[in-house]
Amino acid sequence: MALQKASLSFRHTQRTNTLVKMAGAKEDGYSRRIMQYMEGFMVSKTLFTACELGVFDYLNASECPLSAMEVAQGLGTSMDGMGRLLSACVGLELLTTQHSADGQVLYSNTEMSTMFLMKSSPQSLYHSVEYNSNTTYLCWHNLTDAVREGKNQYEKAFGVSSKDLFEALYRSDEEMVRFMQLMNSVWNICGKDVVTAFDLSPFKSIYDLGGCSGALAKQCVSVYPECTVTILDLPKVTETCRKHFLSAEDVRISICEGDFFKNALPDADLFILARILHDWTEKQCRLLLAKVYQSCKPGGGVLLVEALLSEDNSGPLTVQLYSLDMLVQTEGRERKGSEYTSLLTAVGFSTIHICRAGNIYSVILALKG
Repeated sequence: MALQKASLSFRHTQRTNTLVKMAGAKEDGYSRRIMQYMEGFMVSKTLFTACELGVFDYLNASECPLSAMEVAQGLGTSMDGMGRLLSACVGLELLTTQHSADGQVLYSNTEMSTMFLMKSSPQSLYHSVEYNSNTTYLCWHNLTDAVREGKNQYEKAFGVSSKDLFEALYRSDEEMVRFMQLMNSVWNICGKDVVTAFDLSPFKSIYDLGGCSGALAKQCVSVYPECTVTILDLPKVTETCRKHFLSAEDVRISICEGDFFKNALPDADLFILARILHDWTEKQCRLLLAKVYQSCKPGGGVLLVEALLSEDNSGPLTVQLYSLDMLVQTEGRERKGSEYTSLLTAVGFSTIHICRAGNIYSVILALKG
């Protein structure tokens, strides 16, 4: 009996020790995760700074890998600071290293940075990085206030009123071009997936409302050679689009000046609202969709492009973060597929299809019966 009690006591102690170790491992995992979350801003600022200083373009222009001293001299920075920045970029897998014959560490771009962080790359996200660094990041600095107040933070971040959202967004010509370059880079990468999520070939006349730089319009006419696309946007946006983003070769793309809330919409087979509705309140979304419905030709429709939250609000994390971004920067929010369906049916659209297009965005095609 004593031996049996001793055995039971030993097994109990083993189980207790195992549970303690498991609890300790879980706590370690939790603490590491929290630390990683706190370090997230350091990661983004490292990326922002390397792009702003021109590290990736400078390394690409060189015919061979460079030392930290050579990069620092070429970009006019301190040797110590550049050395630390390059080292962190190696840790982020944005740069790779090799050693020279005399033992110096030499740096060069990775495939990822060459593809997405050089200004000259067709898939460049440089302008997206730049916008996040100079605009989005400053608004997010006031996230606590945004959560408390339930409104965007342009006034605190930039000293401009956000009573007119796009007057705040386009508060200078430089800022407007920066935003347009951001959207251009997004649709250069994601646009083809968006316009091929459904067969749009039956729609010959397409209006891209808030079409900005015309990048999505270019994807449309590339995939569907029988269609024409008209970009409708604010006058100063369309002027900049003509000057910087469209060329004489874009013959099937035209531009129309206007405010889609204030001006009448022309008749069209298809209207595209790509990352538009997430900027606005439910009331404004209904008003705009009602105008679109009235202007749709029989059998026509609207194509919405948005990042969708899951129906139980459990994710995806990227879209949850985008919704916070809408809080600090706009009047809107990210929504579920069912919420967009409700908005569309409320104004008359009867046939609604939803399709995931790539890793981030979903496409909703709603047809007028």
